[in-house]
Amino acid sequence: MLRVAIVGTGAIAPMHVEAYLEFSEEVKIVALCDIYPEKAEKMAAKYNLDSAIYDDHQDMLKNEEIDLVSVCTPPYVHAEIAINSMKAGSNTVVEKPMAASLKECDDMIETSEETGQTLSVISQNRFTNDYMKLKALLDEKVIGKILHTQVDSFWWRGNNYYDLWWRGTWEKEGGGCTLNHAVHHLDIFKWLNGQPKEIRSVMSNVAHDNAEVEDISIALGKYEDGSLATLTSSVIHHGQEQQMIFQGETGRLSAPFKVYASKTTENGFPEENNELMKDIDNKWQALDDLAHEGHTGQLNNVIQHLLGNEDLVVDGDQGKETLELIMAIYSAAESGETVTLPLEPSHPYYTKEGILKQATRFHEKSTSIENFSQTDITT
Repeated sequence: MLRVAIVGTGAIAPMHVEAYLEFSEEVKIVALCDIYPEKAEKMAAKYNLDSAIYDDHQDMLKNEEIDLVSVCTPPYVHAEIAINSMKAGSNTVVEKPMAASLKECDDMIETSEETGQTLSVISQNRFTNDYMKLKALLDEKVIGKILHTQVDSFWWRGNNYYDLWWRGTWEKEGGGCTLNHAVHHLDIFKWLNGQPKEIRSVMSNVAHDNAEVEDISIALGKYEDGSLATLTSSVIHHGQEQQMIFQGETGRLSAPFKVYASKTTENGFPEENNELMKDIDNKWQALDDLAHEGHTGQLNNVIQHLLGNEDLVVDGDQGKETLELIMAIYSAAESGETVTLPLEPSHPYYTKEGILKQATRFHEKSTSIENFSQTDITT
């Protein structure tokens, strides 16, 4: 039986609690920790958890025997809590984004290697039927070489979303929609098609005057083979219609799932390639659905990895690569120049200090509240 602790009991923590409760024969939640302990107590009561309550993760690590820590706090303390947990002998899974800087990511990865403790980063959208099946088909190259990828990470948040004390600041949230919302899609994009070599971008804040950070960014990625990707990150899009489209040599694939294929007529104009579309659709339908999706699927993978039954799907290196792409988008937007990946330790956006020095501040945060009475996440 794995003993689990959750640090941070805000809006995302219920996803972890509910996932762990799915596997009650293999894990037990033994501790909840929050700087507002009344939030942890409320969560324990809601889920009928017989868990110890702490307001300091260091005290929790000293007093509890913990096999796995879920870090569900704001990004600026991810590295500190993860490193302390691993040094205390606990495996650790960290919510997205992995940390507030690439330097912190490297420190976390180094600690994992030195202590032998597993480090994983939440990328729950990989654990969905649409994206797992899409990866299988792209790996099979059913539409040939990828020529262009379109990532629409469209979200909508009200202006008061940034009233929460840690949101909307470069110091504590670490960035805006590119880091904290599009991280899901940018992670999947990189997982499905690899890291671009170059990034150009622009960003702005057009609807949230209580935030230093951006509420929209548009980036252009270029690969060494010349193929391109357009990456839009937003919290201003009503309807939150998110999609990822891959245009290949012989056809188009997307999530949500849609397939289209063209073949050329004698004069170069297109006509439908019904045979290829039918073949791809049949392959899609033949792929098995996942037993568990989202957080439940990913945390089950972490559990099974710790029990010696599965390979870990998302490790610290992959978490860092996703943050690296995001920092390249920020750097390109701030400098107006093309940024080449990977980012070296000398790059201004490698450390938190460099980010705070370079980052564009669109507005001054003027309102700050400790907690919302409603913490439900609507999607």
